[in-house]
Amino acid sequence: MLGIPTPGVPAPAIPVLAPTLPGALPRAMTARIPPLIGVTLDAEPPGGYSKYPWYALRANYATAIAAAGGLPMALPHDTALAPAYLDRIDALVVTGGAFDVDPALYGEGDRHATVTLKEDRTTAELALVRGALARDMPVLGICGGEQLLVVALGGTLLQHIPDSVPDALEHEQANPRDQPGHPVAITPGSLLHRITGQAAMQVNSAHHQAIRSPGRFAKVNATAPDGVIEGIEDPRYDFCLGVQWHPEFLIDPGDRLIFKALVTAAGG
Repeated sequence: MLGIPTPGVPAPAIPVLAPTLPGALPRAMTARIPPLIGVTLDAEPPGGYSKYPWYALRANYATAIAAAGGLPMALPHDTALAPAYLDRIDALVVTGGAFDVDPALYGEGDRHATVTLKEDRTTAELALVRGALARDMPVLGICGGEQLLVVALGGTLLQHIPDSVPDALEHEQANPRDQPGHPVAITPGSLLHRITGQAAMQVNSAHHQAIRSPGRFAKVNATAPDGVIEGIEDPRYDFCLGVQWHPEFLIDPGDRLIFKALVTAAGG
């Protein structure tokens, strides 16, 4: 029977545990924990994947964050839960999508015929962005996420590039998104310049809208050859960065550095 010694059989040796110092943690608990990076989801109506409404996120958002040392976490669209999510994450990534920010949010009454809305998603993302900025949490806006970030910072958008920019480039590129569409010039001395160490980058392009004005405090950090604004940042915050392209495709060496800088700013 367990626990009762057998006559003539030596008792098994009992290991002696080293004393634990007051306040010490087991080694497994002292290993570096990757920063938790919240990533906003897209939302789709019934059809395709499911006959009920569903969320979506392209895999390379998560893999790019993980490769940079972060732990990606998807964020559903629940405005009421935004403070709770922000209590747990260390940085926020606002993703892109095939929709637009409501022009009413930046003071325009007319809506271009090409504008498509996802109002619930925008409401939830605005709550996350505004809450993150209030905490000076690192924020990265990507493509449509950059446009939402600009609106949150008090800026405005061009509702349709072909109607606003003479001789504009093809900003909705015909070639695949994992290939470059055009170069961007990076503003010397900007956060983006310090991150990438580059004067220019090759980027993909998948947008029909762009920034008209970055707002009172935000600064332009990248422009396309046709003058379209391709990136912004706000120096009032430790890390507040928006790029009009999709760096998660890792087309240019600078793309990987953007994610690494975000994770580092989050505590990685």
